[in-house]
Amino acid sequence: MQRPSLSRIVRFRNVALLMAATLVPSLPAHAASKEIIELQTQVQQLLDMVQRLQSTVDSRFGVLQHLVEQSADNVNQMTAAVNGMQQKINSQSEATGGKLDGVSGQVQSLNDSIDELKTRMGKLDKELQDVQSQLQTMQAQSAAGANAAGAQQGQPGNPQQPGTPGQQGQPGAGDNGGGAGAPQTPQQPQEQAPPLQDTYQSGLRDYNAARYDVAAGEFGDIVHYYPNDPLAGNAQFYIGEISYRQQKYRDAIKAYNQVLENFAGSPKAPAAQLRKGESLIQIGQREQGVHELRALIQRYPQTPEASQARTKLNAMGVRIVPRAGER
Repeated sequence: MQRPSLSRIVRFRNVALLMAATLVPSLPAHAASKEIIELQTQVQQLLDMVQRLQSTVDSRFGVLQHLVEQSADNVNQMTAAVNGMQQKINSQSEATGGKLDGVSGQVQSLNDSIDELKTRMGKLDKELQDVQSQLQTMQAQSAAGANAAGAQQGQPGNPQQPGTPGQQGQPGAGDNGGGAGAPQTPQQPQEQAPPLQDTYQSGLRDYNAARYDVAAGEFGDIVHYYPNDPLAGNAQFYIGEISYRQQKYRDAIKAYNQVLENFAGSPKAPAAQLRKGESLIQIGQREQGVHELRALIQRYPQTPEASQARTKLNAMGVRIVPRAGER
């Protein structure tokens, strides 16, 4: 509703007075005063109505203006609340991301400790087997010695007859004519593989102590000399972890791909795919990284790495399940 202006009210009053003035000459003298009085009364009533209308419009306009101001204040308060909530969410996301990285590191350290414990148990089992085999060998030698002693006690001595082979001065059975040995072909030295368990355990110690170059060489030896052993997949994963900690993300991606392609059944495969997705995001390949995290959730849904991937996607504001047509 528009507020009527004062000029319009004055103009309306002037028109009413002009009409009253034009009507006065045409009336008879005896009725002029009566008609003028009635006209003045009507004009006054009209002016009163206009004034009441104006006051009504003013009051309603004031109420409307108050409502508008109140709505503006509410909008400003809501905007401030939304901004505060957004800042709080951002801070919580950053804190959650930091806690997630810390938990991921703790989980990784726990996995490393478990792997080291497994290697120690394997080494202890191997030592027990060696001790058992030595005991069996000693028992067999003792039994053979006892049998030989019993046989010598039951038979008389057999002096050596002259002219028999083995007599001093005669060529032995292993001699060739005048006692010269047959020429032997020299053997080529073979490259000796390092012990598996000791090398892997040493690699873990160097990795946890941040001696990454030494650890990378030890894990590389395991992959080279024992490619079919289950520990080879773990060693390949730690090669990627060394590159990831050194922020060599492209080298880390190559190492994690080796785990996923050559050691798909390794227990380190979920962690390798998680680290691969994070490395892709670090080098700016966001879509590929998100695709790897989603594939991890789909392939290993019940693993701790899948839970970390969900948290990572939520912090990035990305849907865990892609829409139709989305990678």
